[in-house]
Amino acid sequence: MSRAKETDRAYDIVLFGATGFVGALTAEYLAAHAPEGLRWAIAGRDRKKLERLREGLAGAPDVIRADTSEPASLRELAHRARVVATTVGPYIVHGEELVAACADAGTDYLDLTGEPEFVDLMYVRHDARARETGARLVHACGFDSIPHDLGAYFTVRQLPEGVPLRVDGFVRTQAMFSGGTFASALTQFARGRQILTAARDRGRHEPRLLERRASAPVGAPRYAKEVGAWALPLPTIDPQIVRRSARELGRYGPDFRYRHYAAVQRLPIAVGGVAAVGAVFAAAQLPPARRWLSDRIKPGEGPSAERRARSWFSVRFVGEGGGKRVFTEVAGGDPGYDETAKMFAESALSLAFDDLPRTAGQVTTAVAMGDALIARLRAAGITFRVAAIR
Repeated sequence: MSRAKETDRAYDIVLFGATGFVGALTAEYLAAHAPEGLRWAIAGRDRKKLERLREGLAGAPDVIRADTSEPASLRELAHRARVVATTVGPYIVHGEELVAACADAGTDYLDLTGEPEFVDLMYVRHDARARETGARLVHACGFDSIPHDLGAYFTVRQLPEGVPLRVDGFVRTQAMFSGGTFASALTQFARGRQILTAARDRGRHEPRLLERRASAPVGAPRYAKEVGAWALPLPTIDPQIVRRSARELGRYGPDFRYRHYAAVQRLPIAVGGVAAVGAVFAAAQLPPARRWLSDRIKPGEGPSAERRARSWFSVRFVGEGGGKRVFTEVAGGDPGYDETAKMFAESALSLAFDDLPRTAGQVTTAVAMGDALIARLRAAGITFRVAAIR
């Protein structure tokens, strides 16, 4: 159970940033799938927007005003909830005060960040306090990085124990992104030096593994016969999250390696995608160009329900070890929004109500929730399957 006992706090779950694009989808999902007796609230800085959102939600959650520019409001929020789930990003700009408040209050914390710098800084600054209070700080609880983290975990579970393991993940999607996602990406592209500095600082604070290894090297571009596609290394937070799960869980074996790729069927499309990302990265280094790009899609905007209904994702994993090779897949619908809201809401419900391993501090979804969250996501329509074993 969550460290904050059910009788200690007014709410089981508080959703902060509920009026944003993904926040509203998460609120709708929670309202539609709330277990009987769930005590929850929606929170944000604009009470009128929250009240309008509340009118369309079954179960009529409470409304709480809180603002990232008012740390006292975040501390009060953390003390009233067993689990706080926040969609308010970019997290490097708006996130730390709430992490600090939850770590200090012993409140479980969830977010949707895909920002490596933020995750590393939060580990250095707040992991120790969260371990003292029993708070679980779980980052990247949407498409970044649940399908990849739990998919690698699921794949490892199909392989022999106690032997070196190798897992490669291949991502395919047909989807659009929202203004909030684009804003976070631009922020990361402009902060390369800070990202490296934060990673090095974390490395100095993390305990060393003894008699075990866990790595996530950047793979080389190649044609991957095992999935019938061109494999391009993906510079996302996902392999770092998988590596951290492997560091914590002995089931990943004495020597674990994970590589993360985008799977593209046609080489010209692959080359064009690399060129487009490179152009945005270059533009993000110049403040005027970055401002111009950020005005193209503003935070709070996102694809229509009709466009999301046509979207999908598939992550195929190839795992090897102990003379065994296994092919698995995690798949679902619209990755960035509908399925992210589902993953986020089910993660919050899992922390609040499931019988979970005893953990604290900054932990991944695989470490904190593992099998329980996989069971929830399967029941909610996300596929975890073994395609073949050789």
